[in-house]
Amino acid sequence: MHAALPVVPLGGTRFLKLGLSGAHMSRTSLALSNLRGFAIVMVVAFHSSIAYLASQPAAPLAFDAPPYGWLANPIIDSQRWFGLDLFCAFQYIYLMHLMFFLSGLFVYPSLARKGMVRFLFDRFARLGVPFLLGVFLLMPLVYYPVYRTTAVDPAWSAFWSHWRALPFWPNGPLWFLSVLFGCNLILIVLCATIPRLRERLAALSANAGAHPVRFLVGLVAITALAYVPLSMLYKPWDWVRFGPLAFQPSFVAPYVIFFLAGVSVSANGFERGLPETDGALMRSWSVWLLGAFVAFLAWIIPTALIVKEAHVPGLQIIANFGSIVASATISFALIALFLRFAVTPSPILGRISVNAYTIYLIHYLFIIWLQYLLLGTALFALIKAVLVLAGTLLMSWIIAALLGRLPIGVRLIQGKSELAGLR
Repeated sequence: MHAALPVVPLGGTRFLKLGLSGAHMSRTSLALSNLRGFAIVMVVAFHSSIAYLASQPAAPLAFDAPPYGWLANPIIDSQRWFGLDLFCAFQYIYLMHLMFFLSGLFVYPSLARKGMVRFLFDRFARLGVPFLLGVFLLMPLVYYPVYRTTAVDPAWSAFWSHWRALPFWPNGPLWFLSVLFGCNLILIVLCATIPRLRERLAALSANAGAHPVRFLVGLVAITALAYVPLSMLYKPWDWVRFGPLAFQPSFVAPYVIFFLAGVSVSANGFERGLPETDGALMRSWSVWLLGAFVAFLAWIIPTALIVKEAHVPGLQIIANFGSIVASATISFALIALFLRFAVTPSPILGRISVNAYTIYLIHYLFIIWLQYLLLGTALFALIKAVLVLAGTLLMSWIIAALLGRLPIGVRLIQGKSELAGLR
């Protein structure tokens, strides 16, 4: 999902204080930092599992043929397990919405400290530059093994010719950075054109700490008004691509709304609002957990019926609305769980959290190559997915540590230059 990160950089520096000392962080900051670490693990786990879904195509997809299905299914393994389909479905329905919400949650502390011009420049340095470097330098290395699964000539030179002949430049998971930068641009435009924007946004979530269900209902209603009509025009797997830029037309509006919802909470000071550690959201964590399960069923059941071509009037609208309810409810339930049970420094999630941005930037390289190297081995699908997850986290963590020793890595990725005086 900025000067700090959810799974990619967030809007302020408070989220990175764990890199200095957990003792200097509030309980809310610790909970959300641990949540960020959990979220990046789920991102890596999701991508690690895709090669082993029972719903995967029967064979690898041609590299040169539209609609370029290998973008969604890069490596296709013969080992499958339906349990991974359920796991990925659960992560798919909420994870990106949560990341955008967290990305907006710390915007105003950073914006107030820097001002609009410096804030925008910082967003470009932290999001735009890594996006461009990652897309043009890293993505060819990422997708080379995908090409080799169907290639007649597996040489790099042949791959490069096919790569350059594509009508777009694949960006993999890095699309998130470009859309997140767009969200920040939208916020800057709103700040410049709407008087007293902060007060107006703050009013939208002023009572979220005491009445989180009311805030959830409002978020779901606004998001559904934007998403449901778009979802009738575009499928969830439809993408719009312009060179290295890409976005899902049905999801881009919900992502912006969740980002602005996080900004709205940020405008009130998050430690006194929705994510306060003694607030109503935390106290009713068990109810939210049950609600998350029910909301997931409200989406997955009509979706499964649609896949089975059941002819039920209005079923698609029910599924589309259910997806918004599920994404918001599961996101809030996870926040509640971490506010209740993860308000102390975590030796594992804390370290992953500090390096979350770097892990997000480079994890796809290791995932694709590890899945490619495991092709043909007779291991059970779940074992393969776990091996890919563990190997990717380990190697990404090592790279993050090495980059943290370089000045450019500190400035563009870890952002430690902004931590001075934030003890």
